Amino acid sequence: MKNLLKKLVIFGCLSLPMASYAALPESIKVGSDTSYAPFDFIDANGEVTGFNIEITKALCEKINIKCTFQSTDFDALIPSLLSRKIDIISSSLMMTEKRKKQIAFSDEIFMTYSRLIVKEGTNLMPNAESLKGKRVGVEQGTSQEHFANEMWRPNGVVIVPYQNQLQVFSDLVAGRLDAALQDEVTGSYAFLKQPQGKGFIFSGDALTDANYFDVGVGIGFRKNDNELREAFNLALKDLLADGTYQKINNKYFDFNVYGNKK
Repeated sequence: MKNLLKKLVIFGCLSLPMASYAALPESIKVGSDTSYAPFDFIDANGEVTGFNIEITKALCEKINIKCTFQSTDFDALIPSLLSRKIDIISSSLMMTEKRKKQIAFSDEIFMTYSRLIVKEGTNLMPNAESLKGKRVGVEQGTSQEHFANEMWRPNGVVIVPYQNQLQVFSDLVAGRLDAALQDEVTGSYAFLKQPQGKGFIFSGDALTDANYFDVGVGIGFRKNDNELREAFNLALKDLLADGTYQKINNKYFDFNVYGNKK
């Protein structure tokens, strides 16, 4: 009897993950802001792609869920999740305390930093004193907008929100902005390394205010979707262990974005 009970306990423990996975939906809608290369963007063939997209596809494959991607403006991602228009968010969403009050997050997917881009020779620096009276572009709903509105706007900096990041870069080139504040990797990959970014540079150091930045990026879930979130966390551990994560990383970056700690 003792051995039988032991076997039943072991069997029950092994069955828990299977029961959890069996309860998952067959398909989910993934919300993503596709203006944020190299993480989320639309390629020349009109397909949604990027580092976030490929990682999410790999995670969905691990847990045998069909994922369809829905292009959504960044500031509409959390409202869309809460209203069930989408089921998860995979879109460079920093895991800030403010967002944690609304939604739940997966384990950290990657870590990047925020930098100011200015025209070469302007001598503008990423602080309120230097930027007073200047127009700084930010994407709506981002940690960069939140920071700029709370830390710079009260000190005379003109913060200009845009629906997506591509519009920020376009107005920076056109001279309608004096500077742009965004993720460092996106600023480099999608702007400074592109023809339109000629004559522009990163100014000063990365912003490191822990209330807004340096918190890592995760996949967003509704707070009651615990089984789905845990399945993604387990799948992420597998991606990191079996080399899939690093393979996708190397396709987009010449550094380890998961371990990009300063």
